[in-house]
Amino acid sequence: MENQIKSKRLHITLWVVQVILALAFGMVGIMKMYKPADQLIEMGMTFVKHFELSTIRFIGIAEILGAIGLILPAAIRIKPILTPIAAIGIALVMILASAQHISRNESFVPTLVLFALAVFIAWGRLLKVPIQPR
Repeated sequence: MENQIKSKRLHITLWVVQVILALAFGMVGIMKMYKPADQLIEMGMTFVKHFELSTIRFIGIAEILGAIGLILPAAIRIKPILTPIAAIGIALVMILASAQHISRNESFVPTLVLFALAVFIAWGRLLKVPIQPR
């Protein structure tokens, strides 16, 4: 009985983290897709100065797809294994983003937090409380 309660709590916690991470990546991805580079820079995304606009747009698309992958497969329970795979993809992107920030002597703490949340989702959905397909 106690294990069921712990599993239920972890399941709920994972859903909360999935939604938070999906909202964060979805919103930032949409901004990278549609805002001009100078507005992104003004918002604190200084890395934009170092990349072509097409690369920034591609990153935005990848972030939007990652956000969708965190929620949709698990929510509809069709190929729910894609949710932890999306989390792993996001974690890998955060490693690369951290490397970019470190190379420019910028703070990498936000990317480290996002990395940790993505790893938590991957661990939870792969090993602890996977969502069963229909």
